[in-house]
Amino acid sequence: MKRKFLAAALAACVVGVSGQGLAKDVVVSEKARALQASAINLDTHLDTPALFGQPGWKITDRHSFQGDGSQIDYPRMVEGGLDGGFWVVYTGQGPLDQMGKLKARDFGLKRLGEIREMVAANPDKFELATVAGDAARIKAEGKKSVYISMENAYPLSHDPTLLSYYYKAGLRMLSLVHGSHNDFADSAGTAPGAVTAREGLTEKGRQMIIEANKLGIILDHSHASPAVFDQMIALSKAPIILSHSGAWDVYPHPRNLDDKRLKVLAAHGGVIQVNSLGGYLIDTGATPEYRAELGKIYQSFGGRRGLDADARKQAMAQIAALDAKYKIKKANFDDYMRHLLHIIKVAGWEHVGLGADWDGGGGVAGYEDITALPKVVQALLDAGYKDEQVRAILGGNTVRLIEQVQSLADPAAVKAALE
Repeated sequence: MKRKFLAAALAACVVGVSGQGLAKDVVVSEKARALQASAINLDTHLDTPALFGQPGWKITDRHSFQGDGSQIDYPRMVEGGLDGGFWVVYTGQGPLDQMGKLKARDFGLKRLGEIREMVAANPDKFELATVAGDAARIKAEGKKSVYISMENAYPLSHDPTLLSYYYKAGLRMLSLVHGSHNDFADSAGTAPGAVTAREGLTEKGRQMIIEANKLGIILDHSHASPAVFDQMIALSKAPIILSHSGAWDVYPHPRNLDDKRLKVLAAHGGVIQVNSLGGYLIDTGATPEYRAELGKIYQSFGGRRGLDADARKQAMAQIAALDAKYKIKKANFDDYMRHLLHIIKVAGWEHVGLGADWDGGGGVAGYEDITALPKVVQALLDAGYKDEQVRAILGGNTVRLIEQVQSLADPAAVKAALE
């Protein structure tokens, strides 16, 4: 199983260490701050639930990016102006045998419970969101919205009918696959030149798309192969999302979407949320040898569960030394904006949003955690975008997509799932 949080935390903690190509300082104007305050600010891929089980880590405490690698907590959401978003039930891809699928089932349900428990424990600060209108209402009440998404349908492999249970518990977005092929779909892989195994969707994956459409669950293409994109667009009766992806024509990483498909996405009413994971934005110079040594460091700390603050600091120091040894390049805020502005130009501002992959590997020099979100607002204004367009990118497009997907759901299927 992929040790996503450990990898994310360590990668995030060293994004600004080298000083290579740091972005110029962005001075956030009062106009930008007022505009952001008037908007609904949603990020569609928050991996922060991976932290909920960490010893001594609380969402209500203000943590430090430099101290523990985390990028989202309630105080920093307030400071950065983030109103909420989609909080992720992530399960790393493991064996596709019976035992692997049962373990994934149990892990997914546990993570789902942890998200709901966080909300229940902090009713004055967070509220579960399930429909488009919840985002504005919860913001007006001075709280943060918690929509729930699933990254990788692996927890549904053993029993796909569990999708109805997840829906009743609040799930409103679903991606079929992560970094490896599974029995729903092919992955984009994790390295340039990665190839698919079965030419896209399996029959099990096609049936999952049909069921998600019936329930009004947004389908997320991020991490899936280009063939899956083409098939998902053709099969889905509702627009789809890419919850955290970038532009292939800016940097040809398999996780990114090419201009031709960006235009297809827009033509079908979909939205792409721009990712800030440095390795998807630029060529960092990571070699197979580097990745092998990095993997050994991850393994030495035993994964994300039970990793305390001291262990994270030790791991961060080892990663920083490894990056220096291999002269790994660090992406910066300008690299992030290059992807965002390109995608807006190609897909149109009505089809773009933000999905930085906070606490899941995202973050670049100059944009290390959610407190830097106002810089994006200023950069969009500096690029000439109007207030209405910036509000749409910050969250309006996401709200519209939620509403549109749910309007196309099957009322009978929704009623049955909620009973």
